Amino acid sequence: MSQFISVFDMLKIGVGPSSSHTLGPWRAAEQWIKKLKETQLFNTIDGIKIDLYGSLSLTGKGHATDLAVMLGLSGADPEYTPVENLGNIINQIKQTNKLHFNAEKFILFSIDNVVFNKDFLPFHANGLTFRGFCKGKEVSTETYYSIGGGFIIQEEDNLSEEIEISKQNFPFPINKAEQLETYCEKENCLISDIVLKNELELKTLDEIDTELGRIWNTMLECAYIGCHTEGKLPGGLNVKRRAFDSHKKLIKNATYNNPTEWVSAIRNTEVKFREILKWVSCFALSVNEVNASLGRVVTAPTNGSAGVIPAVLMYYLVIENHEANFEHIKKFLLVAGVIGSVFKKNATISAAMGGCQAEIGVSSAMAAAALTELLGGTASQSLVAAEIAMEHHLGLTCDPIQGLVQVPCIERNAMGAIKAIHAAELALETNPKESLVSLDKVIDTMWKTAKDMNRNYKETSEGGLAVTVGLADC
Repeated sequence: MSQFISVFDMLKIGVGPSSSHTLGPWRAAEQWIKKLKETQLFNTIDGIKIDLYGSLSLTGKGHATDLAVMLGLSGADPEYTPVENLGNIINQIKQTNKLHFNAEKFILFSIDNVVFNKDFLPFHANGLTFRGFCKGKEVSTETYYSIGGGFIIQEEDNLSEEIEISKQNFPFPINKAEQLETYCEKENCLISDIVLKNELELKTLDEIDTELGRIWNTMLECAYIGCHTEGKLPGGLNVKRRAFDSHKKLIKNATYNNPTEWVSAIRNTEVKFREILKWVSCFALSVNEVNASLGRVVTAPTNGSAGVIPAVLMYYLVIENHEANFEHIKKFLLVAGVIGSVFKKNATISAAMGGCQAEIGVSSAMAAAALTELLGGTASQSLVAAEIAMEHHLGLTCDPIQGLVQVPCIERNAMGAIKAIHAAELALETNPKESLVSLDKVIDTMWKTAKDMNRNYKETSEGGLAVTVGLADC
């Protein structure tokens, strides 16, 4: 893939629990509405049916894919609509059997109009088809594919029409990690410097800072909410939220009133050595507990792996560098974003295509590279850190119990965050020229592993823990 993938493509604000199964289908519904309007069909539609295929069907109930599609068709925005309003929209559909189509007109609609088909479409594991009717006649049929991280495509899409990574459009075209390393050596700069120069071709510095600030504030607020919410997660597994109790023990008697004061309070808390790992785990768990309860998170690079990057960044802010400011956060997110884009271009970030190595593995690599730069590592050492993190996630399957992004997903974020920190520390003690495995090689290996992996272990709930742990165990 030679198209430009921005940091803001990799780090998108949306609603949980899944970027591929929730955010992607939601965006697909919006895209279908846009096409209906362009073809003058929107006003003629008086009936809708949605067919879900493959992984979207097999784990769609647990991932709230049906709800996401209905919310998208209702005109709700996953980035801006208040989360507390979403339940009301769904309840209204269920109670009235009517859909407020794009918030413009009401049409008859039942939740049974979303059909779960176990069949896989040949193009991609995550397929869904929207069918629009007028007086009983099907007048619109569009199939979309949710390819991970909230990205959606259609089979006939000509990706060459997107912005191409080339010297003509960007000063530093990046398709491979090797290119990124070469630019940094030639320009004698860090990865974040190269990424920023590319992003400046599309946005002003103020726009970049504003958007990165909004992304970080969403991450921080998500962690804050997770650490201050107790009870059990929805979905039927009765999974207890663990971040609340963990945080209560760690924060001790500190006082604060908002997320910003919370960061300062943690900095002022005397953290014992053994508590460092507990804090990192607490941050990761908190984010993904919010994600599992259909809260607002940031894809990093997916919703299922949304906890790794904020957990590692919080580790830097409250443990490593109490003087850190927005410029450090900015560098971290820029590095993380570009590492994620290299994985997406050369492999996958979709668990339905590559297993959990494509989610937690990639997020851990993104965080490891970013942390290494902030800890004073070179660009080459940052790439080594990303390689180490992914190398030790190779082959990780995706086997969510009952299709919910809870077990083992939430704990895996904590593990991915710890591995990222460890990878950064190892990379800082490594001479990159002596490193046997490059990041590009491990990305190639991850993609080959993904293609060899049995389909049952790629977000279908038909293998692994999802089968071993039966309903009686839950």
